[in-house]
Amino acid sequence: MAAIMHRLLKPTSPSLSSSISLLSRYLSTFPQNAVVDPKGRNVQWVFLGVPGVGKGTYASRLSSLLGVPHIATGDLVREELASSGPLSNQLEEIVNQGQLVSDEIIISLLSKRLEAGESKGESGFILDGFPRTIRQAEILDEVTDIDLVVNLKLREDVLLEKCLGRRICSECGKNFNVASINVKGESGRPGMSMAPLLPPPQCASKLVSRADDTEDVVKERLRVYYDKSEPVEGFYQSQGKLMEFDLPGGIPESWPKLLEALNLDDHEEKRSSAVA
Repeated sequence: MAAIMHRLLKPTSPSLSSSISLLSRYLSTFPQNAVVDPKGRNVQWVFLGVPGVGKGTYASRLSSLLGVPHIATGDLVREELASSGPLSNQLEEIVNQGQLVSDEIIISLLSKRLEAGESKGESGFILDGFPRTIRQAEILDEVTDIDLVVNLKLREDVLLEKCLGRRICSECGKNFNVASINVKGESGRPGMSMAPLLPPPQCASKLVSRADDTEDVVKERLRVYYDKSEPVEGFYQSQGKLMEFDLPGGIPESWPKLLEALNLDDHEEKRSSAVA
């Protein structure tokens, strides 16, 4: 396996080789060749979709439902930025321009996160934000068996409005959205409504926008996604692992339909009954 990784990544750096070895070692401990069934073993899923579509929202909910870690590379990058570590200045420039972070940095951050999870006994995962390129998908494909790839889709005009409405509480770090979206149907496309996700009173005066949530940067992130990341959809489609899911609206409309598409609606009902 190590030989395959080196062949895929040449030319590469010693630090990237080390990160790949760690990634391979961690993922090789998971059971392989299992069916997509949360009752059989902890799932190994990937969430795809344009930046801002809601990958983190739905992956996080599924993480809680299925009891597997949700690993978002975007969060890992933001944590590194906040740490003022050696990569923070380099990452800040990349993120604020809407560009993709290099394979070397992403795999290094992901490997560290997986290693920390391993020490706590984690197994299975829902990856959000990785892979973003064909090269990353090939790397992941060589070291583990992905069960399912969920590709979230949302019309671009709604997506832009949604991204510009994103806010973060500067004190607690929770995410909110102040956009009230009500787009009329046209040219055969259905209309769509999304209610704002407003903060509680204690957070209302502490909301800030992400530095990269400007119209120019959002549009650049979309351009980069279509150029670099959209081909990843075809990569997994050719393997029969891609599930396309068009978001019909906000969380109240989309969550039940996503569970139904994943055959997990009964799973949540049983979990809710057990909690009750």
